[in-house]
Amino acid sequence: MKNGVGFLNFLHHDLLIKILTSLDDPSDLVRFSAVSLSCRHFVITNGLCKRLCLRMFPQLSRVDHVNELGGTAKRHAEAGSSNFMEWEALEREHRVYALLARYCLSSAVGNCISEAIMASSTDNYPQESIDNTLEPRDRVAWRASYWSSKGQRNPAAPERLTYKLVGDLCVVTEIKIKPFQAYFHIGYPIYSAKSVRFRMGHIKSSMENHVDDSYQDSGNDKFVWTYTSQEFPMAQENHLQCFKLPDPILCIGGILQIELLERVQGCWNGLFYICVSNVQAMGRPLSPAFGIQILEPPEKFVLEALSHAQPTLPEQTSSESSLQMRVKDLEQIVNSLLAYVDEVEENGFGWDTDTEESDADEEGEDGIE
Repeated sequence: MKNGVGFLNFLHHDLLIKILTSLDDPSDLVRFSAVSLSCRHFVITNGLCKRLCLRMFPQLSRVDHVNELGGTAKRHAEAGSSNFMEWEALEREHRVYALLARYCLSSAVGNCISEAIMASSTDNYPQESIDNTLEPRDRVAWRASYWSSKGQRNPAAPERLTYKLVGDLCVVTEIKIKPFQAYFHIGYPIYSAKSVRFRMGHIKSSMENHVDDSYQDSGNDKFVWTYTSQEFPMAQENHLQCFKLPDPILCIGGILQIELLERVQGCWNGLFYICVSNVQAMGRPLSPAFGIQILEPPEKFVLEALSHAQPTLPEQTSSESSLQMRVKDLEQIVNSLLAYVDEVEENGFGWDTDTEESDADEEGEDGIE
C-alpha cells in the first residue's frame, strides 16, 4: 500500500467517489487528499472539492472558470503541453473550491447588509426612507424610525426593498424583518405584510452605472436573480421576525431583495400600507478572500480567489458607532423640520408678510397721529 495506491485499488472507483462526495465537512476531504500523493491526485482529478461545493451551493453551477489572483503558478518543463495545462487548471480549481468550502463554514456570522439601494415606493421621503430600516432603534431623535410604502386601495399590491450586501459573495442563512407599529395611530396598528419572499443576485453589467440610491425604483429590470425563495408567512406582530432559509444560500453579486406580499392593515384614509422598522440578513461574507466577475451573457461568472485573508464583517468601533448614531439623529431632526415647514406651507399656516406690513403701517400712522 505504498503511497496509498493499494488503498485506492481496494475500493471500486465509483464507490470511492460516492463515499467522498457524501462527506459533510470539506476539511475531511482535504485531509484525505493529504494522505498521499495518489489520494491527492484522485481528489484533484475527479474535482471532488468542486463537487462538494456544488452540492452545498447549487448557485455555483453558473461558474464559467476560476482565477487565482493572489497565488503563484508553478512552472514546469512541460508548461507548453496540453496535459500540464489541464492538470494546472484542475489544481487551481481544487485550491479555490477547497478554500471556498472552508470559509463558507468557518467565517464569522453577522448582519451582511451594507446599505439600502431602493424601495418600490416611499410615502414620505426622506422621513420614511428605506434607509431607516438599517437602524435597529425604534426611535431616532424622538421620532419613529421606519420605512413606509405609498398607500394602495388594492391590498394585494406588493412592495420591494432592495439592499446591497457587504461583498459580492455572501452565504445568507436567514432574513430578519421587524414590521412597524404606529403608536401615533388609534389602536396602535401594525403595518405588516401577509407574507414575504426573498431574491438574491447581481446588478446587470449594463446597469452598473445606473443603479443609485434612488428611493423609488422602476422594477426588476436592473437585476439578474440567481435565487428566489419560497413564500414565508409574516405575523402581524411588532418584533424582529426570523425567516430561516431551507438551506444556506450563496448570494452571487451581493444584491438582496425583499418582496412584501399583500397588505393587511388599512389606514383612516381607506388605503393599505406596509411599514418596516428594521431589516437584517444574517450570514457569512466571503470578502476579501473571494470576488466575482460577471460575464456576458449574465448567466455565467468568474469565481476569483483574491487572497487567503479570513473573511470578516466590517468592524465598527464604539466611537464610530456613536458618531453615526448622532449623525442619524441629526438627519431625523432636519427631516422633521423640513417636513413641518412643508406642512405649514401646504396648509396655509405661513406668515402673511403683506398683512404684517400693512398692520405695521397702520400702527405707525396711529402712533404719528
